[in-house]
Amino acid sequence: METTKKYYRVDRKEISFLRFIFEAYDGIAVLETTDPKSGRVVFHISPGCEGDVEMILQDLKNDIMIEPASAI
Repeated sequence: METTKKYYRVDRKEISFLRFIFEAYDGIAVLETTDPKSGRVVFHISPGCEGDVEMILQDLKNDIMIEPASAI
């Protein structure tokens, strides 16, 4: 199965927190840090879980900086 990749820029101090949150959701997405200095991350989202990931990210945006980013 092919995952969906979505790129974001986040507050670099919150990368570990984001990873922890998505690990707790067991299998909906894997967070990969592409550039820790600038806070660039990519979510590898399991098929069918795109809506759930978007909902979680929208909720987290109330507390931390999360913005879409280009692939590279």
